[in-house]
Amino acid sequence: MVAQLNHTIVAARDKHESATFLSEILGLPAPTAFGHFMVVPTGNDVSLDYADSDGEIHPQHYAFLITENEFDEIFARVQERGITYWPHPWRGNEGTINHNDGGRGFYFEDPSGHFLEVLTRPYGSGS
Repeated sequence: MVAQLNHTIVAARDKHESATFLSEILGLPAPTAFGHFMVVPTGNDVSLDYADSDGEIHPQHYAFLITENEFDEIFARVQERGITYWPHPWRGNEGTINHNDGGRGFYFEDPSGHFLEVLTRPYGSGS
C-alpha cells in the first residue's frame, strides 16, 4: 500500500484569517472548524489544518497544482486584492509570472508569511 498525505498543520498568526485567505484565493470550500483547527480541504482530499501560534511563524512553502482555467481565476483574485507576486521563489521580477514546463505559475505570501505557489504544470513535465 502506498501512503497518502492526508493533512498538514499550518501555523498562523490568525488561523481564521489565513484559512479564509487560502480558500478565497484558490476558490476552495470555506474553512471549517475541527477542534482548535480551521480546516481547508483541497481537490485531492488533502487538507491544510490552520492553528493559531503564539510564537514566531517559520514560513513554509505550499505549492498547488491547478488547471489553466483555475489559473486565470486565481490570478484575477490576486490582482484584484493587490497582492504582490513573483515568477520565482527568490522574489525577482515582481509582478510577472513564469512559464515553466510550458505552463504558468507564480508565488505569493499568505497573511502569516507562508510562501504559496500555484502552477499549471508539474515541474519536469514539459519543455
